Order: sequence, then C-alpha cells, then structure tokens
Amino acid sequence: MRLGLIGCGNIGKFLLQAINEDGLLPGSKIVAIYARREEIAAPLSDEFKAKAYGDVDAILKSDVDLIIEAATVEAAKDYGLNVLKSGKDLLLSSIGAMADPDFAENANKLCQMNNVQLFLPSGAIGGLDILKSANAMNGLETVSITTRKPPSALPACSSLANEKVLFVGSAAEAIKQFPRNINVAIVLSLAGLGSERTKVKIIADPNVVKNIHLIEATGSFGKLKLEVENEPLPNNPKTSYLAALSVLATLQNNEKCVQIG
Repeated sequence: MRLGLIGCGNIGKFLLQAINEDGLLPGSKIVAIYARREEIAAPLSDEFKAKAYGDVDAILKSDVDLIIEAATVEAAKDYGLNVLKSGKDLLLSSIGAMADPDFAENANKLCQMNNVQLFLPSGAIGGLDILKSANAMNGLETVSITTRKPPSALPACSSLANEKVLFVGSAAEAIKQFPRNINVAIVLSLAGLGSERTKVKIIADPNVVKNIHLIEATGSFGKLKLEVENEPLPNNPKTSYLAALSVLATLQNNEKCVQIG
C-alpha cells in the first residue's frame, strides 16, 4: 500500500520511522508527505525517501492509496473532504474534526458515493469496543471522561501551582475550547452517545507528569470504569505515545483478513 502523509509533526515523524525505516507495516510505505512549512518536510523527505509535495492536491493526483492526516483539526477540515472526493481512503488522526456535524455528514456521504473508507483511530484511550457493544441496542445511558493533564500540556496553564478544573460540559463544547487537547472526547462520543451527551471534565494538575483519562459509562450492560495513564512519545512529552501507536495499529488492522472488535 502506498501512503500519503499530511503533517510532519510528532505523530508524522513517528509513522515515517515506524513504517519506512522499521518496517512495521509490511508491504506499505509512506511515499508522499506534505507540511505547510517546506523547511520541515524537506529533511524528512531526504531521510525517509518520501517525496515532499508543495500542496495536498498534488498528492491526491498521485498514485497513493490512502492518506494519513496527522496534523491539526483545522488541517483535517481543510483537506479531509477533498481526500475522500478524490477517491482515496483517509485515516483521520485529528478526530476533533468529526465534532462538526456538517463535516461528519459530508464525510459519510462521500465515503458512500466514492466507495472509500474513513478510518478513525482510538487515540489515547480505550474502552471503545465496550461502548459500541453496549450501544448496539440503545442500552447505553451515560458516558463521561475526566482528563487530567500537567499544566504544560494545556494552554495558558504553565504557571499553575495547584490543581484547577478548566472545563466541565459536553464533548461538543470541549473540542471548541480545546481543539488540540481533547480529541479523545470526540472518539468516545462517536463510539457512544454523541458529542452533546458525552460529558467532559478537564483538569490541569501540577502534581502529574502524564496525561490521565478516566472513562466512565453506565447502561443496561452494567458499568464501565477505565483509567488510562499515558506515557509521552519518547522524543516529545506533549504527544501521547498511545495516540501515535493507535494510528499505526489502525493501519496494521486494515491489512488483516481477521478483524478483532
């Protein structure tokens, strides 16, 4: 499989190393990359033998099979629908884009019209299989996520001395206020009750050094309580290692004949 990559930040660099150098996706290679800043893409192009393109449209006209978005919610909205219109499959790392009902509806329509697929990795959390199963017969009643992060990982919080609750509300509102920090709430809402009924609490805590997510749900299935404590990427403390791994795992699972979950 020939892959294109939008975004050459932490997750993009991880994927280039894992796929092109370490061979963790046999038979596949990232052959095309795009970053808004040419000075970022150029050295990665040389290092990982992937052609750097000056714009996304040029990648879409190439012979790649699937595009990986590993940039930002804004980039996902700017380019995602065009990827699907072009007849390419899309893996969306910035799942917060799906909180926009118009984007989500158009993406779904384009997938059906063009017989393409939109892949949404689980990101830095777990429990999505339980939520989907619990909701299969509308038996899911409540879903919430409490995210606790070190202040340095949240906007305008680096000097906090004590724990502070920054947000309490719906996932739909959370992604508007924290578009780079709470993608996990959107993937949770997609697996369960939707962004308006998924409850979110965001806490800046100077006593923690890792991102911690507590997921709770109730329904006819029983109760779910799951806590995930994420290690950061080895080369960048602001990005969850599990978020990067989930993108790689989604690509690996796509190639398998036997699907789990």
